[in-house]
Amino acid sequence: MATHNELGKLGEELALQLLRSKGMKILETNWHFGHHEIDILAMDGDTLVVVEVKTRSGTWFGEPEFSVTRAKQKALVRAAEGYIQKNNLNMDTRFDVVSIVITPHERKVDHIEDAFYPTLR
Repeated sequence: MATHNELGKLGEELALQLLRSKGMKILETNWHFGHHEIDILAMDGDTLVVVEVKTRSGTWFGEPEFSVTRAKQKALVRAAEGYIQKNNLNMDTRFDVVSIVITPHERKVDHIEDAFYPTLR
């Protein structure tokens, strides 16, 4: 497996641990809707949480969460709509980002709740 794949897998494991430690119930990981993917779907009380995990080995190009572009946000919203329809859900939905930087000297994990809000456009 390529090093970036290993880094991403480790990042997703760290994100899962963090979310579980906050009392969230994990519903799905790596859920696909067409060619869109949601890294983690979880429940936080009565709220469906759509989580994008971004893991990097440094911050040379900025913090990982800055790579959740407008296009990526739109793709996550489309996938979340697919999940909600498929499962006939009617509940509040939140979009979070877990930003992870793993270097030889540290692991920095930030959970950004309500990282963005879906828009009509």
